[in-house]
Amino acid sequence: MQTVLVATIVAYLATLAIMRLGSQHLHPIHDPLEGVQKFHTRPVPRIGGVAVFVAVVVALAWSAWRGLVESKLLGLALASLPVFAAGLAEDLTKRVSPRARLLAAAGSAALAGLLVGAWLPRLGIPLLDDLLHQWPVPGLEVGVLAVLITLVATTGLTHAINIIDGFNGLAAAACALMFAGMGYVAWALGDQTLAQLCLAAIGALLGFLAWNYPRGWIFLGDGGAYLLGFTLAQVAILLVGRHPQLSPWFPFLVCLYPIVETLFSIYRKWIVRRMSPGLPDALHLHMLVYRRLLRWAAGTQAARDFTRRNAATAPYLWALTSLSVVPAVLFWYRPPVLIACAVAFAVLYLLLYVRLVRFRAPAWLKRRLGRS
Repeated sequence: MQTVLVATIVAYLATLAIMRLGSQHLHPIHDPLEGVQKFHTRPVPRIGGVAVFVAVVVALAWSAWRGLVESKLLGLALASLPVFAAGLAEDLTKRVSPRARLLAAAGSAALAGLLVGAWLPRLGIPLLDDLLHQWPVPGLEVGVLAVLITLVATTGLTHAINIIDGFNGLAAAACALMFAGMGYVAWALGDQTLAQLCLAAIGALLGFLAWNYPRGWIFLGDGGAYLLGFTLAQVAILLVGRHPQLSPWFPFLVCLYPIVETLFSIYRKWIVRRMSPGLPDALHLHMLVYRRLLRWAAGTQAARDFTRRNAATAPYLWALTSLSVVPAVLFWYRPPVLIACAVAFAVLYLLLYVRLVRFRAPAWLKRRLGRS
């Protein structure tokens, strides 16, 4: 547990330092107030991901010095730099295109494969698994298809975490739950290295959350969200690659909330609304929870209650995240149950989404809150 403690302390202090910098009127590090996905009322530093990155690296270095992790795992920190830098550049300039960030994520995935061997060797689908080892790539132990799927999966999860990062504490705590699930199974499998990585990430998130939730004094930003998504993807890939007895459906179920959110978002924008999937909209599940439930049910419409409604949104999505993480941890050794739970979760998500779209606050509640 020393790894968690080190990461928490470093993240707490680093986040405080960033907030102090933000208070010196360094406007480039502040999140703008305009946009369909903005739910805060004052300028807020959005480079909290820097604190998370520093905390994870320091905690991993501490664990490596104590002989708890394989030193080559530190290569993941190097591999994460392209996507983290792209996200951080977007946080500071707002000028990095979605395509450039996608390419940066793919570049980080390729670096992780080359530096620590993080290639996805199995998908838990028999016929497709056979194809993953066809057409071998010189110098690697996997085939062309495995490399391509690794790049796509890592890039997808990296951006999926950014998509759910919409309210105070939402993405950070959801990722902490996912790291906890994968860390527990890594420990159960005797993989101390990956367990320590998960503990470092959890500690970093706890230190960050002390400032981010509930009042939202600092945000993860694109850099932080990309870093978390990339790290989750690497833990998932390495778990499957290092432990043949572990079904790939386990990490898939653990991370299913952001995955389903992203896939449904692509369907909604590209197929239904005929717009680019890269354009923002206000129809993500967490936004519907806020607009359909908490906008009218939590406090008045005065600005003083805005932060409270923002903070009240995340727990609904934490509960949803736990509905995939908990069964994944309980049944990690039973692939049929994992698949059934994944299907059930996807159905539940769609049912919740439809109910929220159709939900309307009663007129009497709107009138009452409008007078308050």
